[in-house]
Amino acid sequence: MSAERRRFLGALPFLGALLAVGTSSVGALLAVPLARFAMYPLRRKPGEVAWSDIGPTTDLTPLAAPVKMLVEIEQRDGWRKMISTKPVYVTRTAEGRLRVLSAVCPHLGCSVAWNDSRRQFSCPCHVGVFAEDGALVSGPPPRGMDELDSTVEDGRLKVRYQYFRQLVTTREIIA
Repeated sequence: MSAERRRFLGALPFLGALLAVGTSSVGALLAVPLARFAMYPLRRKPGEVAWSDIGPTTDLTPLAAPVKMLVEIEQRDGWRKMISTKPVYVTRTAEGRLRVLSAVCPHLGCSVAWNDSRRQFSCPCHVGVFAEDGALVSGPPPRGMDELDSTVEDGRLKVRYQYFRQLVTTREIIA
């Protein structure tokens, strides 16, 4: 065996170790971003709900009765982003503050409708009746209509759309 060959064979363990360290380093550099991407749904805080714009408050100034409006909400399911449209009712309190009510009946989730001639909300599924302010009047629903968090920013009404547990007497946010 020649001296050159012996020197080459002697360097093989060092070259193998160098190759292993280099490969591991590249693997680690790739693994960190991939792990962060894969773990994103776990790191996301529950209850993170974006504010949705309903529209200018000037459109709601002569509000004599509740107005049904559609809200576009952004929902995230892991990595998927979905935009959906949900109905809400905008009313005014006795003090004149704008208030947003969910159009979902707290009984079994049917859509609540405003009856202008009777000046009340009604749920057609099980004959639930709600007052103009969303309070329960009669029927099987366990509580009044759910109020959604709302705010006015720069003359625009914004709402945080949320889902509530049905068939319970207290307002429990579930998503």
